[in-house]
Amino acid sequence: MWEQVEQGVEDGNAVMAWRTNNEAGFDFLTLGENRRMPAEMDGAKLVSFLPIIDNTAK
Repeated sequence: MWEQVEQGVEDGNAVMAWRTNNEAGFDFLTLGENRRMPAEMDGAKLVSFLPIIDNTAK
């Protein structure tokens, strides 16, 4: 399924999450220019948010 998302995402972004047998009970992948980036901390997979870029500033 993820391969189809990769082929069709173009300039967008995508997140896929699923239940799995790990300590957190889930895992996820991200794709594209996304403010949400996977980050590991003490063995737990978390979501790190990148700052918003203001393209309207002069």
